Amino acid sequence: MQHNKVLILDFGSQYTQLIARRVRELNIYCEIHPFNKIPKEVDSFNAVILSGSPVSVRSENALHPDLSQIRGKKPMLAVCYGAQYLAHFSGGNVAPSATREYGRARLSYVKQNEPFFSNIREGSQVWMSHSDTIQALPDNATLLASTHDVTNAAYKIEGEQTYAIQFHPEVYHTTDGRHLLENFLINIAGLNPDWTPDSFVDETVADLKTKLGNDKVVLGLSGGVDSTVAGILLNKAIGKNLYCVFVNNGLLRKNEFENVLKQYEGMGLNV
Repeated sequence: MQHNKVLILDFGSQYTQLIARRVRELNIYCEIHPFNKIPKEVDSFNAVILSGSPVSVRSENALHPDLSQIRGKKPMLAVCYGAQYLAHFSGGNVAPSATREYGRARLSYVKQNEPFFSNIREGSQVWMSHSDTIQALPDNATLLASTHDVTNAAYKIEGEQTYAIQFHPEVYHTTDGRHLLENFLINIAGLNPDWTPDSFVDETVADLKTKLGNDKVVLGLSGGVDSTVAGILLNKAIGKNLYCVFVNNGLLRKNEFENVLKQYEGMGLNV
């Protein structure tokens, strides 16, 4: 089964991993790639999210990826630096803010009948974290939302499925952030939220059966989560052809070797 995929381009934001987590919480598969290492198979992704960044779009070191295979061709959501990037390099204007805009704010204007802000109303709390501000929107842009201090808090590009927001929907303090991501990914981009833990297990086990056939596998166990999960999945796929090895290396905590072995007995692994 082929799942939808979201590409997150990382511009160095401290929140990028949080974006990925929020997308996955919507049961949608995503991958994070550096902004300057766009995957060659970009066509296999169904939507793209641009992260924030500590860098200014006005600096000589501005991060400037080639989005020609993405913009206007795929649904795209530009967050914070991404929103400023689109404005700065597409006919708009980004300038230093009089004060660093950091912390909670509330939407003072939301465009009516706009699918991106479906069921999100004026007064909704958002989280700002930027030192530049978008003074003029890029070409063909329509204003979607404002706060008291940030006029251009959200916009879209007409004729494209391109949306941009100055605030961070991925953080807890943006109260409707999950809803906004859901509006973009499911209602606008049309992605199917079917990437669940159950489907991941079923597909991984089926894939292992196909790849391994009747081969035997030796797996080193550490007692940690990663190797244990790998062991459980392999056990479901090939059963007695899996040989797990757990080494008492002398550096484990008191009684840890015996306790971990007992846990593995209860899991049915051949250790």
